[in-house]
Amino acid sequence: MSKTKEQEPIELHGDIWKHIQPGEVILDARGITKRYPGGVLANDHIDFKIRAGEIHAILGENGAGKTTLMSILFGLLQPDEGEIYVRGLKVRFRSPEDAIKMGIGMVHQHRKLVPAHTVLENILLGHPRSRGVINVKEAEEEVVAIAERYGFKVDPRARVWQLTEGEKQVVEIVKALYRGAKILILDEPTSALTPVETERLLESIETMTNEALGVVPFITHKLPMVLTISDHVTILRRGKVVDHIETAKATEQILAQKMVGRPVIFDLQKPPSQPGEPVIQVENLSAKNNKGVIALKNVSFTVREGEILGIAGVAGNGQHELAETIFGMRPAETGKIIFNGQDITQLSILDRWKLGMGYTPAERTEVGSIGDFSLVENVAMNYYFDKRYNHSGFLDYGRLRGLTEQIIEEYDVATPGPDVKIQTLSGGNLQKIIMGRVLSRQPKLVIANLPAQGLDVGATEFVQRKLLEARSNRAAVILISEDLDEILSLSDWIAPMYEGHIVDIIPAAEAKKDIIGAMIAGLHQEN
Repeated sequence: MSKTKEQEPIELHGDIWKHIQPGEVILDARGITKRYPGGVLANDHIDFKIRAGEIHAILGENGAGKTTLMSILFGLLQPDEGEIYVRGLKVRFRSPEDAIKMGIGMVHQHRKLVPAHTVLENILLGHPRSRGVINVKEAEEEVVAIAERYGFKVDPRARVWQLTEGEKQVVEIVKALYRGAKILILDEPTSALTPVETERLLESIETMTNEALGVVPFITHKLPMVLTISDHVTILRRGKVVDHIETAKATEQILAQKMVGRPVIFDLQKPPSQPGEPVIQVENLSAKNNKGVIALKNVSFTVREGEILGIAGVAGNGQHELAETIFGMRPAETGKIIFNGQDITQLSILDRWKLGMGYTPAERTEVGSIGDFSLVENVAMNYYFDKRYNHSGFLDYGRLRGLTEQIIEEYDVATPGPDVKIQTLSGGNLQKIIMGRVLSRQPKLVIANLPAQGLDVGATEFVQRKLLEARSNRAAVILISEDLDEILSLSDWIAPMYEGHIVDIIPAAEAKKDIIGAMIAGLHQEN
């Protein structure tokens, strides 16, 4: 096969994937460069190879260029410079359809499925075969066969809205395999999975590589998984390749330092708990979700001064409703919320702020900030009622600007200054601003909803350290996380949630990861 012949337009090449040899280079990206307006160099002459039968992880901080690179390899973006070869054939992908025709599939972190349609309909949607008459029975049999081949369980007739996050991911993977993917790009593949689902996925990935498929997970902070599943790692920092490493020769510390350019502390020192008086008592609390269905069911717990209660669970099991109900963003259907001895169940959000509640929402852009507002204006949202910054109804922008500059410095926010629009910040820096404006008020209760989700190892370390500092400053902390390692390392008490219920409340010193994992997957009986 010629190594210089360029294929344009892309046509189906049924024989291009015959006789693949393990270890053979099946994708070779050379000098990939992508520039954005304003002088941003997202990818700076990146070289990257995928070999048959290997798992090649892409690591990097938020904004390091991972997503841009993978989007180019999948045809979502066009490179400004560089070349891509598939089995020696030079290609130019003008769209994802071109990439799919050449055997490249991508499973996005945010699902690309139609909830009202069945699994089979979603798999067939957009497939070249769906443009003619479809033999539904044959298609269903083929989908089931592909799923069984790689150890997946799929109900082709189920509606997507009925599925768990893990099941939705399986549908995305089977969809890519049904379309003939030989190179599978996985965006944060286990971010929303239970430990049991994660283990099954890793087993399926191993089966894929045994059949000489190339698998490319790109990950921001789950380094133990990288070490467990991958053969090689390419590390990006600020758009450039820092290193290509054989995973067998790497450690978490080596990978993290190369990612962020400095040593990263994984074992955060958590001083012994010295709990004080109860700060918040939740009694038989129930609430509806956005569909009007009861999603939080008779939840009760107490958090005291200087304690972190970790709420563990997979997305969609009532944690989000719990956070919003405690903070006043969602009405309680039943039950009480007692804050420092006062029943606040019917109080407004503003009243709860004034009493000393702080909330960092999971939705940083939709709820936690206003993109077109400056950093100063976003910080002001938590201080507009404070007499130190509000004089007779007029905001003191000078003092607010000084406060914002103080947060930028203390929280190490990478930004040109306090007057830029907050939408220009990366996810990690946006979370630092949100957390800084909340914690700078020294709240008595901090509700941290998915505080490190999607953040790189450096930003994750910083955010977790700030939560421990709040605990040391005698705040009560409710930590809601889908990352069991985070829950186990930060919490004093752990409350696994499943289908709206708290299954148990366990001292962190006695908690075991596999048991907590079983509880949040519904495999452990409620006490």
